[in-house]
Amino acid sequence: MKKILLATSVLAATTGFAAAEVTVSGEARMGVVYNGAANDTFFSSRVRVKFSMVGTTDGGLEFGAAVRADQIGGNGGSSTGDTNGDSTVYVSANGFKLTMGDVSGAADALVGQVSGVGYEGLIDGLHEIGFIGTTKTAVYAEYTTGALTFGAGAGQTVTGDEFNIGAKYATDAFSVAIGYEDNGAGGDALHLGGSATFGAATVKVRITDVGAFTPYALSVDYKAGAATITAFYTDFDTGTEHIGIGAAYDLGGGASVKGGIVSNGTDEFADLGISMSF
Repeated sequence: MKKILLATSVLAATTGFAAAEVTVSGEARMGVVYNGAANDTFFSSRVRVKFSMVGTTDGGLEFGAAVRADQIGGNGGSSTGDTNGDSTVYVSANGFKLTMGDVSGAADALVGQVSGVGYEGLIDGLHEIGFIGTTKTAVYAEYTTGALTFGAGAGQTVTGDEFNIGAKYATDAFSVAIGYEDNGAGGDALHLGGSATFGAATVKVRITDVGAFTPYALSVDYKAGAATITAFYTDFDTGTEHIGIGAAYDLGGGASVKGGIVSNGTDEFADLGISMSF
């Protein structure tokens, strides 16, 4: 991450700020993808830049914002409507954080996903069990005390009554989390997740109850030096199962070589490329 102190000259002439800065970070990827469904192989690349701003009041209240731009678009989005272009704004103090903007909610933030494979191209995401999420611009509140984190969120008020709640207990060795979502239109979901680390291996599990279906997923990451081997299994409880295996090798300096293969029982998908962070 490169830090750009754009606020320096402003701070020199302005009072009322205890601290303020703007940072720029980014990520990029390039590689080759095999799309089993289309029986085709193609090149894939992406560039992303993220601007983060943070400040602190004289009373110790932290405030900040972030916006992400992709090479194909992405911007600050709407501040009052039901869409948001990858931006967030927050205030934080004493373990409490309130965020508005492009936030999905407590289940997504606290339960999360098991590990996927690939260099973050087409096949990355095939391990994921979805969340209901929230309609943007949304609000999400989180409170952390020790190893415990509690969260609650709601979607844009003019589009419905979406809400979500969750809790997580996390240590260096293990974590457990629960999240509940309601879309305000008769649909709800209960999510459970957990992880445990045993030496070089980390196991993650995820199960979701959406009434008619109960999808679940399991992954194992094994780290050996600069290399990480990952395998996952996801059963969507709809007759579809995804099995994947992949590897990543850390080149240092923010660059990694990643690749993976995923099968859904009918088609195979694969990719190989370089993932970069700045």
